[in-house]
Amino acid sequence: MAARELTLDLALTIRHDGHGGVADDLSEPQGLTRWVHDHGDELAGDLDVAAFAADDHALAAVRELRAAVRALFARAVSPEAPSPADALRLLEPAEALRRLNAAAATVPAVPRLDWPQGAPPSAVTHPAAPVPGRVALAATLARSAVAFLAGPDRERLRACHAPRCVRYFIKEHPRQEWCKPSCGNRARVARHHERHRTSGPK
Repeated sequence: MAARELTLDLALTIRHDGHGGVADDLSEPQGLTRWVHDHGDELAGDLDVAAFAADDHALAAVRELRAAVRALFARAVSPEAPSPADALRLLEPAEALRRLNAAAATVPAVPRLDWPQGAPPSAVTHPAAPVPGRVALAATLARSAVAFLAGPDRERLRACHAPRCVRYFIKEHPRQEWCKPSCGNRARVARHHERHRTSGPK
């Protein structure tokens, strides 16, 4: 679940801006710092979240990784159309895979057994040696994306095609078409207007 949420949330840092355009929550280092702090629970095992402050290098690495993730999301939803935000600027799948796997391999990792008193044991992967935060961040996000894309949730990944939406989402039930109810409402209104426009007076 954590890999799914982290990977989706990374992809969704590209979103509709509310005015007909596309906003990028990772357009500057401060945006990445906020995003990391907002995802502290998921990142805490691999990164000193409290001390993390993004710089231009960290931002570039995460943006490159995000481009790869969104390209692979587009491949996952194929033959359906990808998100409109990606349609004209998708990386080739081979390049997206190369970027993702390179980022995941940046930090050698080892499994560690955690077994708190009164709880079941769990395996947790940690860096084999201390690494800078920006390197650990990209590697952690890449490994989460690998786990998500290789897992069963990939089959339920969809691009939302409501007007102005650029999100990907996990289809939770068979009749779900949109990422959220507001997108479904916009899509129905748009269909209604289109029907009346095409069936109106000639």
